[in-house]
Amino acid sequence: MVADKGRVRHETEKQRWDRNFADLLQELRVAQTGIQILFAFLLTLPFSNRFTEVTQFQKDVYVVALLAAAGATAMIIAPVAFHRALFRQGRKPELVRYAHAMATGGLFFLLVSMVSAVLLVTDFILDRPIAFVFTGITAAFFLTFWAAVPFFRRNWIDEDEVQEDEEVSHTEVKAGEPADRVS
Repeated sequence: MVADKGRVRHETEKQRWDRNFADLLQELRVAQTGIQILFAFLLTLPFSNRFTEVTQFQKDVYVVALLAAAGATAMIIAPVAFHRALFRQGRKPELVRYAHAMATGGLFFLLVSMVSAVLLVTDFILDRPIAFVFTGITAAFFLTFWAAVPFFRRNWIDEDEVQEDEEVSHTEVKAGEPADRVS
């Protein structure tokens, strides 16, 4: 049985690592789709007709966005390669810790790429000071929801969930007792 900040889960250590890995893979699937779309957009951009009109500053921003998207792609997909290398070796805890680090790094590079892409596009169509304002707002928005909110919520417990968990644990049938006897 594993305690989870006031909540009790009835699972073994192996089950917990398996659940953590499954949760992490689901998160990586969501992030990977966004990265692939952004990376594809950035890869095709230089081949568009108007790309010849960009300034040197915009080319520099483009390179940052492209390389950051490549870095995000590499880091988000890295847990798959690591899993293949460790397959059936019983090293799930190591895999989960590595995948967590890669996902965190991948999200950082995705943030850099997204913000750079916004700067590139807004600088192309608007005056530079306005582009910087919109890019700053975009960066603040991402940082708020990807870093600040999770950081400040990391120790909060949803009281409704705790109460539901307690109600479930009180109504569970004890091992070996008839189903109609509930304590």
